[in-house]
Amino acid sequence: MKFIFKWLFRLCLLAVVLVVILLLSLDTILRVAAERSIRTQTGMDAEIGQFHLGLLEPVVTIRDLKIHNPPSFGGTPFLDLPEIHVEYDFAALRKNQLHLMLVRINLGELDIVKNEAGQTNLFALGVALPTKKTASDQKELAAFKKQTGLTFQGADVVNVSVGTLKFIDLKNPRNNREQKVGIENQVIKNVKTTYDLAGLGMLVYLRSGGVFGALAAP
Repeated sequence: MKFIFKWLFRLCLLAVVLVVILLLSLDTILRVAAERSIRTQTGMDAEIGQFHLGLLEPVVTIRDLKIHNPPSFGGTPFLDLPEIHVEYDFAALRKNQLHLMLVRINLGELDIVKNEAGQTNLFALGVALPTKKTASDQKELAAFKKQTGLTFQGADVVNVSVGTLKFIDLKNPRNNREQKVGIENQVIKNVKTTYDLAGLGMLVYLRSGGVFGALAAP
C-alpha cells in the first residue's frame, strides 16, 4: 500500500512539474505558433520578439513583430511593429463574442514595395484603404465568424502610432521614397468596421504628403 501511495505522490508531483513547465513556456509556444500562422496565411516570414498571453487577465501583448515580404518582392522588410497590445472582454468571449476594450498598435515602419513586374505588395495581399461603408464590411465580418466562430462586437478604443513609411522600387531605385509620418497615440473610439478607420487612413495619407497613394497604385 505504501508503495502505491509513494508512486501516486510521485505521479502527482510530476504532473505539477509538467504544468509549471507548460505555463512557463506557454508564451514561447504561442509565439512560435503565431509566427507559423502568419507564414501560412500570408506566405511571409515573421519574427516575434515577445508574445504574452495573460493567464489571470484578458490581455495579449506582442512586441517587436517583424514581417518580411516573399521572394517575389525581394524578401525585403514589410512591417515593423514594436507593439500590439489587446485587452478583451472575457465574459463576451465565453459567449463566442469578440469585444475588444483596448487595441494599441505601434507601427514603426511600413514598406511598400513594387517588384520588377510592376506589382505592389499591398495590392498583391489585397490590402486597400477603407473608402465607404458597403456590404463588403458585412462579408468580412461573416468571414471572420466562419473562420473563428466568434462574432465581432467592435473595439471600444483603438490607439494607433505610425512612424515611417517607405516606398521601394526594385526595378528603379530612383523612385524610392521615405517619409516620417509621426502619428503618436491617435485614438479612435467605437470601431466596428473598416469604415470607422477611414479617418486614420486619411490622416496617414496627408502626413505622407499623399505621395505613397500614387506610388503604390498597381
